[in-house]
Amino acid sequence: MRAAPEDPHLTDEQWATIARRVLNATGIAPAGDPDACRWVAVRHADDHIHIVATKVRGDLRPPRNWDDYLHAAAELAAIEKEYGLRQVLRGDRTAAKRPTRPEQEKARRTGHTKTARERLRTTVRTAVTAATSTEEFFAVLEGAGVLVDIQRFPSGDIRGYKVAFADDTNAAGEPVWFSGSALAPDLSYPKISERLMATGAAPTSRPSDRRRSAWQQVTDAAGQLPDVLDEADDAVGQAHITVLAEALDALPLIAPATYRHQLAQAATAFERASRSRIRARHQQAKATRRAIKAILREPAPKDGALFAILLDALLLAVVAAQHRHRTRHHGQQAEAARQAAEHLRAAYQAATVQPLAVIHQRGLRLGVAVQQRQTAHVRRALPDLAEQILTEPSWPALATTLAEAQKAGHDPAVLLAEATRRRELDIATSISDVLVWRIRHNTHPPTTSANPQATPPSGGMYTSVTPPGAQTSKHSSRRRCPREAAEYSRRSPFSEVRDSPDD
Repeated sequence: MRAAPEDPHLTDEQWATIARRVLNATGIAPAGDPDACRWVAVRHADDHIHIVATKVRGDLRPPRNWDDYLHAAAELAAIEKEYGLRQVLRGDRTAAKRPTRPEQEKARRTGHTKTARERLRTTVRTAVTAATSTEEFFAVLEGAGVLVDIQRFPSGDIRGYKVAFADDTNAAGEPVWFSGSALAPDLSYPKISERLMATGAAPTSRPSDRRRSAWQQVTDAAGQLPDVLDEADDAVGQAHITVLAEALDALPLIAPATYRHQLAQAATAFERASRSRIRARHQQAKATRRAIKAILREPAPKDGALFAILLDALLLAVVAAQHRHRTRHHGQQAEAARQAAEHLRAAYQAATVQPLAVIHQRGLRLGVAVQQRQTAHVRRALPDLAEQILTEPSWPALATTLAEAQKAGHDPAVLLAEATRRRELDIATSISDVLVWRIRHNTHPPTTSANPQATPPSGGMYTSVTPPGAQTSKHSSRRRCPREAAEYSRRSPFSEVRDSPDD
């Protein structure tokens, strides 16, 4: 048991008391029990002690120490509070299982930075995001070079599944299989089936919906998430957090290579924030889930502005998820959301450089009268922030955005007030940059010209490149006609992400 470096110095008596409390909580040595297990605490440094205990009581029975880890954690949380020590974030048993030491050593020997369990978890999560049915889910996995073994009930219904990599074998040369629940609690077959069933068929589109691409629909949905997470009940809020995680899982597949790494890190971090003890009501978020799956099949926008707007909306949603977890005392989830926001913010800043430069150049050509009118709007709408905004390098881009919005019939003062109402503005390095994308999101003005270097792959999620080692598992109980198998292999969403330095 170790104290944190910044913790106050604990005396021998205090350490002895702490040891007795933990041994009592775990059932190894209940207080006042003469037959309790014998134990000794050794202190050979200021900041920690070692506890050694037998596992047989004085009456020769084993101790009653079921769930001792949870009981110890609860007692340690109380100790940290009473003694003024660092309060460690403790989970709710919904975290994915950590790789074992043998798994880590095996990954190093085979030249991987991540274990097979971690790589399979990422692949399966992304397949869930991409698929619209359980059949397609298994097909996408096989197309990504993953071995799939489907277990069935005697009736023929699917009971579960196992996955493995062909090059990850045991001493006998056989693949090392992982069930979905062994990868993460939300990747069991029942949980995946529930989410995919909640996607449902798209309803008949309204005329306004038909004019908006899937990218714009996802951006609109992401923009509404902060308000939804503030007001929704636990089940609905958890459903939207799950969908937010799916959106982050999808981004590395469609993002430009320049900031794909940061987006992958954001998705990996937020994976922990997407799970809690709350059961999600997935039907409440099916429209957003359909739009996310659609952007993986729709050609990516040729303009970086829409992608920048989407990242800004997702960043706000991640911050809102962090706030929601914090208010519900979900410590690990809140910390995971904070880490995801940092990676997402870095990707957002990189994504906005080129499109913002195009808008900025248009702003430099604005007439003096137009500049003065927009300056007056800023001073009237944001008196406390006006001086900072007007001196920022991105002010011409904001002035251009306001002028275009005004020409389209919007009130600049109203747009500014609405944009500043949302979170994250107080820690922005440039308020003008943030306001540009929020106002453009609310008004959807004409987009900037395309930037060839920042354009995501035009094929969206699917590419014609078969991933290295892709094959249909001989262990799989599923059989496809040759045309169907070839189609899913050709459309694999992982051909550009599996060989990344992160893999």
